[in-house]
Amino acid sequence: MSLVERDLKVIWHPYTQMQTAQPPIPIVRGEGTCLFDEDGKKYIDAVSSWWVTIHGHSHPYIAKKVAEQLNKLEHAIFAGFTHEGAVQLAERLLKLLPANQQKAFYSDNGSTAVEVAIKMCLQYWHNNGGARTKILAFKNAYHGDTFGAMAVSGRSAFTAAFDQLLFEVEFIDTPDEGNLETLKAQITKLKSELACFIFEPLVQGAGGMLMYEAKHLDGLMAHCKKEGVLLIADEIFTGFGRTGKSFACYHVNEQPDIMCFSKGLTGGTMALGLTTCTQHIYNAFLSDDKMKTLFHGHSFTANPIACASALASMDLFVEPGTAANIQQIVERHVAFKNKIKDHPKIKAIRQTGTILAMDWETGGDTSYFNSLRDTLYQYFLDAGIIMRPLGNTIYILPPYCITDEELTYVYAKVEQALNEL
Repeated sequence: MSLVERDLKVIWHPYTQMQTAQPPIPIVRGEGTCLFDEDGKKYIDAVSSWWVTIHGHSHPYIAKKVAEQLNKLEHAIFAGFTHEGAVQLAERLLKLLPANQQKAFYSDNGSTAVEVAIKMCLQYWHNNGGARTKILAFKNAYHGDTFGAMAVSGRSAFTAAFDQLLFEVEFIDTPDEGNLETLKAQITKLKSELACFIFEPLVQGAGGMLMYEAKHLDGLMAHCKKEGVLLIADEIFTGFGRTGKSFACYHVNEQPDIMCFSKGLTGGTMALGLTTCTQHIYNAFLSDDKMKTLFHGHSFTANPIACASALASMDLFVEPGTAANIQQIVERHVAFKNKIKDHPKIKAIRQTGTILAMDWETGGDTSYFNSLRDTLYQYFLDAGIIMRPLGNTIYILPPYCITDEELTYVYAKVEQALNEL
């Protein structure tokens, strides 16, 4: 029995309608920007395997550090105990973040990092005797698939089966020149109820790579601070260089109270979530009253192997060569965007940092369920490129190690698809 046949017998894949989906492609090896299937076919991973692989697949340095850690300590309970990797990772990450970020709380993926942030904010007000229980979020947001993360995500097909079970959230449009003052007025009206505002800075990933300007986000954040609304920056996708700066928060002047990380945190090597916060938030949980404890934890909190992979990834991230690679991708994306922006099949095109996204004209609305998705997906697979279109929106989001030759090939196939499909 082949690997695919065995898979179909026992596996239920994510975001996949198993009755109609094509059989999965069996991947046996990764190297640099590429994945290789069991027949030896090479695929350029143009989406960084769901946006996590920032340094490339099977990076030898990360592998070396993980192997070393495996021979020292594979895991230890993190309630009442600690270890060098967890402390060092928190120390190093906090130094890269805005100065107001002072404490790190570990979990095990992006959704749980968001859950922790939400609970921190709600319990912050509870511990301080306040009654703020509502959360503000953007329409079209995506913050994860656990219930709290779904609740603060835009209502969509992703959440439809659970809408009646999700807590109430105040959703607003992303800010622009025309609506910023109206949004501020909405916040002022609700301020006595709002515990926090959670947002994906600059780019709404799963919502369709929707982008908005930093100056308008800055204005919204400043107004929330003025009204005492806590700020959660979900940098799970945008962190670690994706927007052209180390973190998207560095595009604005105001800084969040809480930040969420995962995906690129470990270079895509291990599952790990991390939520940071200000000393002010942390202090609200310090008490002789045990009921003011943050009652949250995971069996694999601060797993030493995951921390080792994150530390190794951070070593690579702070190397000057990585910043140069990021800048090169940014410049090439800008040039390619300008080259194809007037193509009749391009409905809209946008770029922030290493993220380039385009909506294809289909005669209807842009939609996650647009039938063009399957055609585009297969077209690029046949060409040896992994793209995962969001309906009729395709995006290029490569590992930072992608070569000029590989990126040129991806661009060429996009142009070819525009002319052929």
